[in-house]
Amino acid sequence: MALTCFAIVAATLTAAAAERPVRIVMLGDSIAAGLGLPVGEALPAKLEKALKAKGLNVTVENAGVSGDTPAGGLARLDWSVAEGTDAVIVELGANDALRGADPKQTRAALDAIIRKLKERKIAVLLTGMLAPRNFGPDYVAAFDKIYPELAAAHGVLLYPFLLDGIAGEAALNQPDGIHPNAAGVDALVKGLTPKAEELVLRVKLGMR
Repeated sequence: MALTCFAIVAATLTAAAAERPVRIVMLGDSIAAGLGLPVGEALPAKLEKALKAKGLNVTVENAGVSGDTPAGGLARLDWSVAEGTDAVIVELGANDALRGADPKQTRAALDAIIRKLKERKIAVLLTGMLAPRNFGPDYVAAFDKIYPELAAAHGVLLYPFLLDGIAGEAALNQPDGIHPNAAGVDALVKGLTPKAEELVLRVKLGMR
């Protein structure tokens, strides 16, 4: 019954595509920025195309900065996420994980980002990241739980692992083995699109 109601609401919202576009900002690092890829091949651009192909009237703005961290995202939040933004996809934390940063600092910065966005009545989709397994079980356990715990605490949407099915797959990554290539971005978009659809629905329903 709930699924039927969701489908009806989604169909109604799709039919109302003539309304003002839902403005989404992807606040992120080099994955959002599209390091090593043409502008049109970056994650925000391809996600926007995928959502439009679903009949959703959206824009997805690229606020990715290569090398950025949650602390950096927090510092630039006010000017990276302009007034009029309806939703933000928070894509930050990979650089902290790669550098072995203190998970407490990563958590605190992400927590502050989410709090500030919610204060502005902006819907949030948090994309999770996992720590490199060679950092040991204690670090991995502390880092990996940051995203699900924050999503649950704040009631925001969560995509558990941004690079699910992509990390470690040579055919889906650039020669550095870290950044997705065009095919990798396509795979990422395929996985992320359903959650992005939920994000748009939340905006339409006023669930900020």
